[in-house]
Amino acid sequence: MKHIPIRLGPLALLLTVITICLSVLAMLSFSNSAADMRLSERYADSVETRYLLEKDGQEYLNEMIKQPAADGTEVSKTFQREGYTLTIELEGEGGEYTVKRWQINKDWEESTDMGNLWQGE
Repeated sequence: MKHIPIRLGPLALLLTVITICLSVLAMLSFSNSAADMRLSERYADSVETRYLLEKDGQEYLNEMIKQPAADGTEVSKTFQREGYTLTIELEGEGGEYTVKRWQINKDWEESTDMGNLWQGE
């Protein structure tokens, strides 16, 4: 019986390339999932802050509803939490308050940092 030698060189090279590719894909997947986790945590913090502002606004509105309102009376109140601002404006009509404005804004400043780019100086 004649033995045919098996050449392991091309097979070893192919397995090495496949292993490297799978390792790179695993690292990319891990870094992508870590970035998604950081983004979802930032979003959760933002939503929590907005809900707390809404809660503050609802408590203020409940206080104002208990008080009689004179016609034409305008009342405004501003709440702030962690860079977010809730502005409430109420108007008195027929002894009750009507909400004219209920707006949440985020303080924003333009980022002028260009990282490692040359400033042209």
